[in-house]
Amino acid sequence: MKTFSEKVRDARSERGISQTELAIETGVSARSIKAYEKGEKVPRQGTMLRLASALGVSVKFLSDDNCENPMEDIEKDGYIEEASIKYGESGVRDVNRLLADNAALFAGGELSQSQKDAFFQAVMTAYVTCKEEAKSKYSNNNVGSGEKLK
Repeated sequence: MKTFSEKVRDARSERGISQTELAIETGVSARSIKAYEKGEKVPRQGTMLRLASALGVSVKFLSDDNCENPMEDIEKDGYIEEASIKYGESGVRDVNRLLADNAALFAGGELSQSQKDAFFQAVMTAYVTCKEEAKSKYSNNNVGSGEKLK
């Protein structure tokens, strides 16, 4: 079982890039990369997503010490990235929670990749739709039109 810091260091070495190159690729400081690899610091979700992408591994692999497969749940990362772009750190937390909470629906059964993709897409569509409806309903733009903020 490897820790986050070991996984980052090993994946970076396997890619044959320096800490500075990884820092540039992810948009964080070289000092942060060093701290990640020493186990002194753990990145926020958005940075974790950029790290995983730059290293060619899944967020689950980096963030879960019990995960040994670098590609496990990598199909989720695109949806997490979409949430990050649209809604920032809170969106990442929301989508991670939604996907984790709904994994129980599979009841231990195996799904094909296309079935997983359809599920993740449906969850993401529902999440974005609800967020956008709430945004339009409760935004300050509606206050001037006689609607009250709730």
